[in-house]
Amino acid sequence: MLSYYLEWHMRRVLASLLLDDHDKPAGEAERESVVRKAKRSPAARAKAASKPTDDGFVVHSLKDLIAQLGTTLRNRLRRPDAAAPGVTFTMTATPTPYQRRALELLGVSTGV
Repeated sequence: MLSYYLEWHMRRVLASLLLDDHDKPAGEAERESVVRKAKRSPAARAKAASKPTDDGFVVHSLKDLIAQLGTTLRNRLRRPDAAAPGVTFTMTATPTPYQRRALELLGVSTGV
C-alpha cells in the first residue's frame, strides 16, 4: 500500500514533467456527461503530441523519470594523505536541470 501511495503522490506532484494529465478540470469541462468516458485535457493532449513540458524538458514516463533520478550520486570520500588521516567529506554529483526540476517539485534539497 505504501508504494502505491508514494507512486500516486509522485504522479500528482510531477504531473507537469510526466505524460500524465496535469489539468484534469479542463478535461472534465469537455465531458458531456458524468457517465461518459473522461477526456484528457487539451494541455495533456498537446504535451503528448509535442513531447516538451511547459519548462522545456522532454516528457517522460514515471519509470523513465525514476531511472533518470537513479543516476544521481552521493559519495563519502576519505583523504589518503598523511597530513589529514581519517578526514572524510561528502561529494554529491551535480544534478542535471531535469533532475533538479524533479527534485524541486518533490521538495527534495539537492545541497548544490
